[in-house]
Amino acid sequence: MNLSELKPAYGSRKRRKRIGRGPGSGHGDTATRGHKGHGARSGWRRRPGFEGGQMPLSRRVPKRGFTNVFRKEWNIVNLERLKELRVSEITYELLMEKGIIKKDLPLKVLGTGKLSKPLVIKAHKFSKQAIEKINAAGGKAEEIK
Repeated sequence: MNLSELKPAYGSRKRRKRIGRGPGSGHGDTATRGHKGHGARSGWRRRPGFEGGQMPLSRRVPKRGFTNVFRKEWNIVNLERLKELRVSEITYELLMEKGIIKKDLPLKVLGTGKLSKPLVIKAHKFSKQAIEKINAAGGKAEEIK
């Protein structure tokens, strides 16, 4: 067997449909577009979600809830996660470097977990419980802008 003798499996290669090439082709006349209607017209494209005139799913499903456009998102880290780091001062840059926070959003420290050693933590915001626990361990919570 040579490379020049290789051929695709029978039926795996299909000839393309040549439309609008006369009645002998079987795809002449209306060129597979049918008679009249949107699809027969030039320039018509089915938009996403179109269901042929049936009420689209996006309009059939009941709408609930509310999206606050002024909502502020935060990178959230618990004290539990910060005590794993073997450093005395924790900054935003250090957490980005370690991969604990990934998004470029302000940092908020929450108070889940216990601190056994004093830490200096620099973040944009702290919960009340986090501040209490940091101070109780002899550390310092510094807010950055």
